[in-house]
Amino acid sequence: MNHIDLKGRNAIITGGARGIGLACAKRFISSGATVMLWDIDASALQAAKAELGAGALTSLVDISNDTAVTAATLASLEAFASQDSASTRIDILINNAGITGPNVKAWDYPPADFRKVVELDLIAPFVVSRAVVPHMIEAGYGRIVNIASVAGKEGNPNAAAYSAAKAGLIGLTKSLGKELAALAGGNILCNCVTPAAAETDIFKQMSAEHIAFMKSKIPMNRFVQVDEIAAMVAWLASSDCSFSTGGVFDISGGRATY
Repeated sequence: MNHIDLKGRNAIITGGARGIGLACAKRFISSGATVMLWDIDASALQAAKAELGAGALTSLVDISNDTAVTAATLASLEAFASQDSASTRIDILINNAGITGPNVKAWDYPPADFRKVVELDLIAPFVVSRAVVPHMIEAGYGRIVNIASVAGKEGNPNAAAYSAAKAGLIGLTKSLGKELAALAGGNILCNCVTPAAAETDIFKQMSAEHIAFMKSKIPMNRFVQVDEIAAMVAWLASSDCSFSTGGVFDISGGRATY
């Protein structure tokens, strides 16, 4: 494993108790960061904390609730300060939490399910970013990495809500990156990654046919590993990434055509 220097950095990872979020947490802690895991699953948070040990903090948060997000942001700042009185900052935000929704044709998609996917995969990252960014501006430093998807670039059949929400997240990344570019001496960056499918708990929300379809589209003929995504995210979350913002970083095993 290459060393990424995140020593002394404080990171919030939404959906941090499992999958890509947990892999990022492991990578960040091994690189010297203190990590706050936000998740809605209390038992998963407890298990993640036990696995990660020192360097991991946890908070039970419903990121679809604006008030809860604001409260959790302030609580995270206090928790970071309790670890180190000189570290009342949020240096890194990873917007990772999300769902896939049902695998059905767009014209058969239940509107309530469509709204839920958009709420968690697009609106929630906006709400979380809206809560965290002012603190980054005040501190004069920040790295935001949004976990989008190759589905947001290409559109997956039978996944209209997920594809649309992830496309929106890419657009949000570009807008926020441009808005922040001239602030704090260019020290607050916002980028996203667009991975192909990874074998995580999110597969439980998909049909076997849809999983097979996604694999068939990957020239490398395998799913991406969460550690591979975490490695890319770790660089984007570091100070070594200094002149890339509003960017879309592909990790799709050759699937992406742009």
